[in-house]
Amino acid sequence: MDATTEGSGQEAQVRDLLREARDFADRVIAPRAEGWDRENAFDTDTLREAAALGWFGLQVPRDRGGMGLPFSAKSQLVEILAGADFGFALSLVNTMNIGYKLARDAPHLAERYLPDLLSGRRLASTALTEPGAGTDFGAIVTTATRDGESWVLDGGKAWIINAAASDVILAYAQTEPGSRGAGIAAFLIDGQRAGFLRRAPFALSGQHSIGVGGFELKGYRAAADEMVQAPGQAFRYALNDINGARTYVAAMCCGMVEAALRIASAYGRRRETFGRRLVEHQGWRWALGDADVDLAAARALVRAAEARVDAGVEARHEAARAKIFATRMAERHLPALGQLMGAEGLSARYPFGRHMLGAKISGLVDGSSEILLEGLAMRFAKDAG
Repeated sequence: MDATTEGSGQEAQVRDLLREARDFADRVIAPRAEGWDRENAFDTDTLREAAALGWFGLQVPRDRGGMGLPFSAKSQLVEILAGADFGFALSLVNTMNIGYKLARDAPHLAERYLPDLLSGRRLASTALTEPGAGTDFGAIVTTATRDGESWVLDGGKAWIINAAASDVILAYAQTEPGSRGAGIAAFLIDGQRAGFLRRAPFALSGQHSIGVGGFELKGYRAAADEMVQAPGQAFRYALNDINGARTYVAAMCCGMVEAALRIASAYGRRRETFGRRLVEHQGWRWALGDADVDLAAARALVRAAEARVDAGVEARHEAARAKIFATRMAERHLPALGQLMGAEGLSARYPFGRHMLGAKISGLVDGSSEILLEGLAMRFAKDAG
């Protein structure tokens, strides 16, 4: 099979994947999402339904049981799912990430954990954030202390996606207190082992489908081969991987705005006021057009960042631009599109309220908008110097 044939085959597989995602979003996620928020529920059963479609192994190589698709396919998948529920999409992608990282960085651990991750029998998390450290990654205080051939980990993690149920966790810990990034290593934590203490899920204003919570490590013992990334290396890997996360979060903002645009447009075609359908009022239509313009611009930034991540080249600035713009776009247009429906937009049967909170979460996860702006702006200060 030549490269052209292989490429066209993969493109067809991605098209089928995205078609399947649209069906799943409309048929499964959308009807359940309102109940998740109403009941403060983290629905692991629906996550397992997604796993049955093979999605948890989307980036995992085929010879390890995955689909072997590129990052851009993952980003576009969660964009579609976020149109039905942001929290579910963010939860899903976090288990996807760990399966891929194990296959990439720790094949010996992939043999042990991948079957359960791909099937959805176990869920996964990335645990970086702590009660006193978030964006300032180098400030984490969870420690990993060498004890013979193993490591003993102590400390707490907070605001961890999927922590309500996950027990395969890539956790970052400091091996040399005071050394900041140079001493940080990444360990695979098995939540079924002694020394792992799960905390109650965090009570949020909504989006409980994200499964956010925390845990404590108290004398947790990790074998030497459970260090996935060595001190220093882990810090660099995390900063690189976060560019992908920023890109797919931006894509998810696009998914939410597209869904809102579609709902508002359909409502305007059937709702009459003052003897005319809403969509026949010029000022009403302009809000749709305004959202469409910004959505197209956000998507262009997202696709540019996806292409760089796929190519394995530096995507720091592209990912930051995409996330800043897409987050602002969602924060601006989701309330405006809901306003087009009047009081009807407040109904829980529509996703406007959930999506607005999802957009707010987007501005915080994987680096706040302010931090990303500072990173982009510092280049100009350096040039001026």
